[in-house]
Amino acid sequence: MAPSGVIFPPLATTTTTSSRTSFSSPSAALPARRGGAAMWPFSSATRLFSTTNADTGISWRTQAPSVAKLESLAGMGDATFKGDLLVLPAFQPEKDGEDVQLAVDTQPILAAWDSALGGAIADLVQTKDFKGKAGSAARVRLGNNSAVKSLTLVGMGKKSQFKSARAMGPAAATDIKAEKPKTVAVVLPGGDCLGAVAEDMLSGLYLDNRFKTGEGVEKAAMVEKLSFYGVEAGKDAEGALKKAQAFSEGVRLTKDLVGAPANYVTPQALAETARSIAGEYEGWSVKVMGRKECADLNMGAYLAVAQGSMDPPEFIHLSYKPKGEAKKKLVLVGKGLTFDSGGYNLKAGAGSMIELMKFDMGGAGAVLGAAKTLAGLAPEGVEVHVIVAACENMISAQAYRPGDILKASNGKTIEVLNTDAEGRLTLADALVYAEKLDPDAIVDAATLTGACIIALGGEYGGMWTGDDNLAAALEAAATSKGENFWRMPLAEEYKPNIKSEIADLKNVGGREGGSITAALFLQEFVTKKTPWAHLDIAGPVWNPKKGGATGFGARTLAQWVLSQASL
Repeated sequence: MAPSGVIFPPLATTTTTSSRTSFSSPSAALPARRGGAAMWPFSSATRLFSTTNADTGISWRTQAPSVAKLESLAGMGDATFKGDLLVLPAFQPEKDGEDVQLAVDTQPILAAWDSALGGAIADLVQTKDFKGKAGSAARVRLGNNSAVKSLTLVGMGKKSQFKSARAMGPAAATDIKAEKPKTVAVVLPGGDCLGAVAEDMLSGLYLDNRFKTGEGVEKAAMVEKLSFYGVEAGKDAEGALKKAQAFSEGVRLTKDLVGAPANYVTPQALAETARSIAGEYEGWSVKVMGRKECADLNMGAYLAVAQGSMDPPEFIHLSYKPKGEAKKKLVLVGKGLTFDSGGYNLKAGAGSMIELMKFDMGGAGAVLGAAKTLAGLAPEGVEVHVIVAACENMISAQAYRPGDILKASNGKTIEVLNTDAEGRLTLADALVYAEKLDPDAIVDAATLTGACIIALGGEYGGMWTGDDNLAAALEAAATSKGENFWRMPLAEEYKPNIKSEIADLKNVGGREGGSITAALFLQEFVTKKTPWAHLDIAGPVWNPKKGGATGFGARTLAQWVLSQASL
């Protein structure tokens, strides 16, 4: 990942065949150079990292949160639910100064439950000074003698301004992780919100304890039954819950990949993840190319970045073909730098974030997470290709240097002014490869620049595209999934900043507008005939206040593909 203030022997190929897919494996037999690479403990069916790593002795202890039974029920529960946790919505009074208790009483659903629970809701509102503001929550444990052992109220804001019930998902997930209930009921406030609430709740149950040891390690919640009231049961509800599960699986996979350290998530580990998806789901296949195959395709920019690492590059091409006719062909490209030292322009000093550069494969994590979601849903009418040029950016006698001139697979030459602007070099060859598939659109996702973090902070990803229709479709997908993107300019007037005096391009364009010149650099490797968008997700892929890896991007990309499948 480029900093925010930047001025700046061939492997043999073996083939393995399964009943569902075939794949090329350039490094399947390579030993791990350090903990975990050759023993990537990925089970695509359960996502449990239960294998013990022989090199380090670390036992993978991730326990995927489980919901044994997921159901939707019509009505509001009639205040008859008996179980461990009840989650209820509460609307804020329309006018300031109105009695909050009266506002609760005027909601039939809350009034009924308040009566059934012996006034527990009214008491909770008063003791917690609960106002019902959007996103707020109040909790109380009622004890074993109550029909409901724990109660949570989640504020929906004013009913006249109500737009989304998504806040119920994280609130419920927080309580489930804390209380470990066996039976949970969530009463929805109405509207088309089942999928969003269920998705956020299931995603919020994620727990990463892979690298903790001892008896005090937190265990994941194992819910026996999770019921949603307020939605008419039927195929629509079943479909919404199926989608929620598929999206949550994709988010968990993205978090698993982005959150694990670079001595476990190596380029080979990303390739094994793709193989696992292809091996589990019908319609999916994968090809993984090594150094020799990429050299045969003249991928000089990508291979230059990879040449300093002991871990060989793995160029991953995961693809899906539906059973019927495919009306659209879409490509997702993810930046796959499993670790970015900065190269000879070493990341150093306060703010360099070198210790976090395990997340520099956040784009790869997002596209593989999207693939996991799509694999679970098997959309009709759309062909999907997922491309990751996986490698490390390391320092060695073989590493590329500032001042080197590289030649990409489209023939363009690149002067390297800063080895820490490496992601765009790997993406350059990946985009050229992607366009050769003759797709209807290409979207790349990358933790590309620190400049984008400075510009948009940690809650927004940047979007660059010259295609208004593609921009609108991506924005709609992001909004529907609660992710934020802000469209940025592909400013033609900045293009001279990336022109080199001794080559076609230089890989950095100066301090000002660093994320824009990075996008302009990538634009040089797609032609105008193909709609293309670049998503810089450097900010929102990581949030230490929310547990580190966020899974950002996977939902937007999967939803975009689904939206195109229905056109």
